Amino acid sequence: MAAILAVVLGALALTGCGGPRHDEELLLANIGWDENVAVSNLTKVLLEEELGYERVEIETDEDLDSTYRRVASGELDAFQDVWLPNQKALLEKVAEDVEHLDPWFLGKTKQGVAVPAYMDVKTIDQLNGTDARLIYRIEESSVVMQEVAKGVIPAYGLEQQLVEAPTAGMLAEVERLYATREEFVFLAWSPHWMNQRYDIRYLDDPKDALDECCVVYL
Repeated sequence: MAAILAVVLGALALTGCGGPRHDEELLLANIGWDENVAVSNLTKVLLEEELGYERVEIETDEDLDSTYRRVASGELDAFQDVWLPNQKALLEKVAEDVEHLDPWFLGKTKQGVAVPAYMDVKTIDQLNGTDARLIYRIEESSVVMQEVAKGVIPAYGLEQQLVEAPTAGMLAEVERLYATREEFVFLAWSPHWMNQRYDIRYLDDPKDALDECCVVYL
């Protein structure tokens, strides 16, 4: 928690000369991804209870591009779910108006096409030989989801239909299908609680159709 707090404090000077005073409102961005929900709420508690900030609010907006622009304009004080290199293009658009700080998550990250471990599949090119007919993904604003649509599916000639849903909707489908041991494909990432709740397998990508993951910054 101390590492997260130190990074957040450095961010308070992003949108003004010397940053907000303790009696001013701070507004943290949240795009609705579970790790962003967790770290923004932890940050709110730390700033209010440990450092005496009177009011720290969290604003949720699932539009990732809009979130970057609002931090750059000063409308938002900080965004804590910057996955690089995935979001490099978005960060470069506002690079002159924001400060890119150190990562708050120091563990190993992962992202990719995944299946439940009860399926006998180890690589993406084996998916057409399964009973899976859908690939579940999250919001279009997620860069890796765009890579799957434009890179992975054509590279492997996948026959599955790509289905977009909000993160909560995708996870609800994962819960339902996993409980009945149906064959399905979805986009997974870590850190995320799905990796503890379900026994899943990230599929090997022999054609390197997906970029490597990632460091999570503020």
